Amino acid sequence: MSNKLQVTAVILAGGKSSRMGKDKTLLPFGGYPTLTHFCYARFSEIFKSVYVSSKEQKFVPNLPLIKDDFDSFSPMGALAVILEKFNDEFIFINPADMPFTSQNVIKTLYENLNEVKICVAKDKEFTHSLCGFYHSSLALKAKELYEKGEHKIGLLFKEANFKSIEFDEKFYNINYPNEYENLKERV
Repeated sequence: MSNKLQVTAVILAGGKSSRMGKDKTLLPFGGYPTLTHFCYARFSEIFKSVYVSSKEQKFVPNLPLIKDDFDSFSPMGALAVILEKFNDEFIFINPADMPFTSQNVIKTLYENLNEVKICVAKDKEFTHSLCGFYHSSLALKAKELYEKGEHKIGLLFKEANFKSIEFDEKFYNINYPNEYENLKERV
């Protein structure tokens, strides 16, 4: 993209990384000190501003942080905290463990925001509910769901004008050590 999108992106980096056995967001990747720094650099070329959602500032060097200040590890809780920081705008959400979300995917999702509050990517197998645009007006609904113990993002889809767009490309996700080893060679 020649011009940056006048939208904020937030990288999710506050999970438990239980399948990896250690904090995957802090693993070195693509010549950067961490996977999160890699994502931050990529998205900084596309978006007007980029933040990281995490429970603490664990990155060296520091990254702009939106602190998820709740006890549990919940994507719904993180989404509620992120969205309440913004006013009447779309925010692009992407997990740190999906480092290769393409500019084509981002641009296509962005171009499909008419008359919806959520627009996310999917492929032949999965809907990637944490890879897409969310309108900040959904903050209260996300918080209500979180407070009811509802942590699956798909529940928010039922509460909003939602669209998913199918892509032919692969959405690489890093959950296990072998996936990390394979994908770090791809950079």
